[in-house]
Amino acid sequence: MFRFSWRKHTRALVVCGIVASLQAGGCADTKPHEPQGTESSPNMIRCTEPRPEICTQEYLPVCAELKNGAERTYASGCVACSDAKVVGYRPDPCE
Repeated sequence: MFRFSWRKHTRALVVCGIVASLQAGGCADTKPHEPQGTESSPNMIRCTEPRPEICTQEYLPVCAELKNGAERTYASGCVACSDAKVVGYRPDPCE
């Protein structure tokens, strides 16, 4: 008799999806980015193309600068750059 386990199969699908994304280039560059700031934000890290499609679930809050000049706190630099409205970010949450 065959017993189907959702937990076992869901985990396998998630792992396969991550591996497939990595092979297809769906993830952002994993090397550290160099700050490419401006005079107003010297330590800002600019988001590059292609934008990340998958991010790890880590919490390292960053302050992102949006195209309209506003600022917003995101959980990580990856999450910030996955939003097309974000130009770049700097470490630490917005004040």
